[in-house]
Amino acid sequence: MKKVKVKKAVGLVLGHDLTRIIPGQFKGVAFKKGHIIREEDIPALLDLGKETIFVLDISPGTLHENEAAQRLAEALRGEHLVLQGPTEGKISLVAQTKGLLKIQVPALNRINLIPQIIVSTLHNHTVCREGAVAAATRIIPLTIVEKNILRAERICAQTGPVVTLRPLAVKKVGVVVTGSEVFTGRVKNGFDQWVGNKLSEYGCVIVKKVTVPDKLPLISGAIREMIGLGCDLIVTTGGMSIDPDDLTRKGIRQAGARIIFYGTPVLPGAMFLYARLGEVPLLGLPACVFYHKVTLFDLMLPLILAGERPTRKEIAALGHGGLCLNCPECRYPVCPFGKGGF
Repeated sequence: MKKVKVKKAVGLVLGHDLTRIIPGQFKGVAFKKGHIIREEDIPALLDLGKETIFVLDISPGTLHENEAAQRLAEALRGEHLVLQGPTEGKISLVAQTKGLLKIQVPALNRINLIPQIIVSTLHNHTVCREGAVAAATRIIPLTIVEKNILRAERICAQTGPVVTLRPLAVKKVGVVVTGSEVFTGRVKNGFDQWVGNKLSEYGCVIVKKVTVPDKLPLISGAIREMIGLGCDLIVTTGGMSIDPDDLTRKGIRQAGARIIFYGTPVLPGAMFLYARLGEVPLLGLPACVFYHKVTLFDLMLPLILAGERPTRKEIAALGHGGLCLNCPECRYPVCPFGKGGF
């Protein structure tokens, strides 16, 4: 540190905390160590009785914590995120809109192995609302060797942004409810309460909902009708078990859809089906969606709305963390369900 006259200290880094005392009212830090002194700070410093202060002499190849944090955050940041800070070497990455958070976890781990810096994020595939903090970075010491920041910047340059937000699209949804027991009225259709409300929460619009009995031509015909109506997401409910009367899966295939996976290592949601009919995603929902508050459907829906095309390998990875605890009071999404997957 070196001693400098206050009036000549603009742009320099304060090397120690400065205390402010108002008798009987306040005692605390007026200026913190590491603060970059500005022109408007001079009167306040003089009011504290400071004619001379100690400042840090930052040598070439070394960065102040705020400059380092700014560079690191810029390297990390992908689309639809804004920076908030820096403050004491910390910057937050904040969502500009509602969207699905995408984290490149291997790259994040490499960056966190670099000394003197940290990056903390929400879980991959978290749905963030506008204004939510999605990630934050912090420089541990007051100054940092520039080569550490350069290492992080090179990783981001190689992999692309480590933290990105994908906005959720509003889908036009076609709904096909299958089951002769529902078609005949023997069983009440609970779609609106258990599934429709979740679609509405994401702004989706149900173009048409039809109920058909367990007959292959009617199931496949209803699915093709939804394509003709311009739906860009199709949801079917019922008929996903292996019972002989459950023909929905066959009806989906007969409609021309390609089944990506049927059966998942997630409970509840084991008999979930994901298919594509051309470019239109199709979700086959098992009966558990009408009983459990949270199922695989809650994990899959935002992925689909964000334009993701999950693979069998990615779904297999959901087995880690894919067991719902069935808590007496459900706190999803603030819980471990679905957090350990891809």
